[in-house]
Amino acid sequence: MSTINPNSQNASTVGQNALVDSAGGSVGATVIAPCAKKFAKPFFSTAVLHVILTFVSLLMVLPFVWMLLTSLKPAGEASEENWIPSRVETMPLVESLPSVKVPTNYVDVFDEDNPDVNRRGINFERYYWNSILIATWVSFLQVLTSSMAAFSFSRIQWKGRDKVFLMYLATMMLPGLVMMIPNYQIMISLSLVDSFTGLILPAAFGAFGTFLLRQFMMTIPSSLDEAAEIDGASKWRLFWDIILPLSRPGLITLTIFTFIGNYNSYFWPLVMIKSEAKYTLPLGLMFFDSSRGQSTNMLMAAVTMSVIPMILLFVFLQKYLVKGIQLGAVKG
Repeated sequence: MSTINPNSQNASTVGQNALVDSAGGSVGATVIAPCAKKFAKPFFSTAVLHVILTFVSLLMVLPFVWMLLTSLKPAGEASEENWIPSRVETMPLVESLPSVKVPTNYVDVFDEDNPDVNRRGINFERYYWNSILIATWVSFLQVLTSSMAAFSFSRIQWKGRDKVFLMYLATMMLPGLVMMIPNYQIMISLSLVDSFTGLILPAAFGAFGTFLLRQFMMTIPSSLDEAAEIDGASKWRLFWDIILPLSRPGLITLTIFTFIGNYNSYFWPLVMIKSEAKYTLPLGLMFFDSSRGQSTNMLMAAVTMSVIPMILLFVFLQKYLVKGIQLGAVKG
């Protein structure tokens, strides 16, 4: 019969406890270290990313800040190196409200009789509204024609549809300057040179808009077409009452892109328009240059005024713009 030595049992228990404590400490240290690295790495990456994005954002905003500050300077300070104007000259916006004052440069830009703006009596206000009018008409017509073409390419089955669509997309590979001469010759044959119709008509159709809306319409379930046809809906009814309302984010996205592109268009109006009364805003900005120098402060005030419609358009439709790009990039 064997006997158990209590002293040896106690010693074994103490050794096991020491081993467990030691192992537990090493395991705890092994577990805590990766956890610390796991939480520290995303935080470090996010912080660095925010710093980089902030720096890039400041670089992008810097030219706009310089433009705005220069537009407030008097004529004598426009060419100086200091960014902050020493004084800002103001004047009442209207004579009936003398308390409402705005910078003088912004009022003088629209004053065609002011010799500091130009020396030819150019009506800058007319150019402003010409650009808005042309960009609005082009946006409306291009959204209409592109949506109808996209509906045909995405919701209607017909022979050779995909091949025609590829040929349609191939036109996007051609630079705009290459197509300018044929378009100009067509406008000459139609007697549309030096007219708003000549500016609007060639830009009323575009392969990019058709491609964007086609990709967006393909995300809409085809079961809606079948249900509408069972109820006796025609293709036009299907397009106008079902597909078009569901494609609203894509339509708004195309509207923004088209409006901005035509609002800033320079070469096509320069080729087409001969009468100064029909000039668009980019062409009107040229009149701030003269043989006696450039009115930099007036030019920056005019440019600041010209970007206001685009900023308002983007601010109010930003939600639809992001949604339209995201949904249009995925084929459902």
